Amino acid sequence: MSILNVTNLNHGFGERTLLKNVSFRLLKGEHIGLIGANGEGKSTFMNIITNKLMPDEGTIEWNKNVRVGYLDQHSVLQPGSSIRDILKSAFEFLFTLEVEMNRICTQLSDASDEEIVVLMEEFGSIQDTLDAHDFYIIDTKVEEVGHALGLTEIGLDKDVNELSGGQRTKVLLGKLLLEKPDILLLDEPTNYLDVNHIEWLKRYLQEYENAFILISHDIPFINSVVNLIYHMENGELNRYVGNYDKFEEVYAVKKSQLESAYKKQQQEISQLQDFVARNKARVSTRNMAMSRQKKLDKMDVIELAKEKPKPEFVFLEARAASRYIVKTESLVIGYEEALSSPIFLTVERGEKLVLKGANGIGKTTLMKSILGLIPPLQGKVTLGDYLYTGYFEQEMSGAKNNTCIEEIWCEYPALTQYEARTKLAKCGLTSQHIESQVRVLSGGEQAKVRLCKLINKETNLLLLDEPTNHLDNDAKEELKRALTAYSGTIILICHEPYFYEDFATRVIDCSDWSTKV
Repeated sequence: MSILNVTNLNHGFGERTLLKNVSFRLLKGEHIGLIGANGEGKSTFMNIITNKLMPDEGTIEWNKNVRVGYLDQHSVLQPGSSIRDILKSAFEFLFTLEVEMNRICTQLSDASDEEIVVLMEEFGSIQDTLDAHDFYIIDTKVEEVGHALGLTEIGLDKDVNELSGGQRTKVLLGKLLLEKPDILLLDEPTNYLDVNHIEWLKRYLQEYENAFILISHDIPFINSVVNLIYHMENGELNRYVGNYDKFEEVYAVKKSQLESAYKKQQQEISQLQDFVARNKARVSTRNMAMSRQKKLDKMDVIELAKEKPKPEFVFLEARAASRYIVKTESLVIGYEEALSSPIFLTVERGEKLVLKGANGIGKTTLMKSILGLIPPLQGKVTLGDYLYTGYFEQEMSGAKNNTCIEEIWCEYPALTQYEARTKLAKCGLTSQHIESQVRVLSGGEQAKVRLCKLINKETNLLLLDEPTNHLDNDAKEELKRALTAYSGTIILICHEPYFYEDFATRVIDCSDWSTKV
């Protein structure tokens, strides 16, 4: 049974065309991976089918009474609300029904016999809906999901404004799962999630009976949960049966066949054009030339997809620092309360250190304490001499109304327009991206702008807080190569072992000193 039908969808931003005559059908029980490079329009497609964005053309038809749950990569939680409030808001439609049921009870006292029959039928229908959705054990359901996602340890009464990126993702995911929608739409749900909860989500989706559409650049995760791939490229959406590995096999064969057919056709076109040029002026051969020209005019010309620019990350390196880069003595990190027991950490020049562990245990806080952005509650941090530091924050800070080129000029005002454009282009951004405001770019494109600012600064110490979030596979591989080649010191927070295991010299499990485990 078809749950969603999308027909001839067209959409773009300014001169950027993202979707061209896209048609799509979602059937019951399909587990779909929606893939494509950064900026191809995956999140835009999700926003259109959930009516958050109006398409330029096309129709979107949902089956009646389908309840859709959408986890958006840019979702915002209302400050002042607790985790419990957000999770309970999943049952908002049930609370509305309860109010309606109480209204019916009030009306019964003054109703006629005929009206009582109608009201009681309506009352019974609402009661059945409340029972079916476990309305009377909502608090228990909230506690269950909170425990499964590790939110109980944080405290369900904690203000969502105080949460880390990973903790906010868990809250949104918990709300979504409590809603029990008929279809899940998940836009990069593994971003900011730690390894344990990625495993939990993987098992949940593997056993999920209803349909879902998943956007992710985490290949092992996609491989384990989907049975269909929809590939978005150059405005087109193509369907492939199987997981990501199967898609890659079929796509490579399809691409090779298309290139072969293109070369063959171009050779034929060249021969026909040459014959026409040589023979159209001769009376004796004019008819044959006209015949060849007609064949050319009717030919369905094969076009190869434009190759996407691949990023090239090369970190500018400053002079060598002293032997000891960072030393912490009895360091206790936190805000109002301690997040750690005393930390004794020494990082030497050239080390590539990875901080791993669950969300919310203090990895980002430790990094900010090393940088001096957060004062320690106890102990001290001693930094080495001749340090030139580069910091990649987990989330983009500051205004996003600047264009990409203006964002680079904020950091490097002496650059000419040509130089700024060249640097952005090397990070895999096209002219259309460069002239666009940062806020209209995808998460991956925004990350590339931030990386562009970082790689063009001379450094000998890089502190990177989950830099792989939102990046497509080409960008991840290039960043991995660049960090491997970097001769300076790296302190990295990352939840993707396959990204760092080839270059990391030391991996520290932060749960060993955290008080929040």
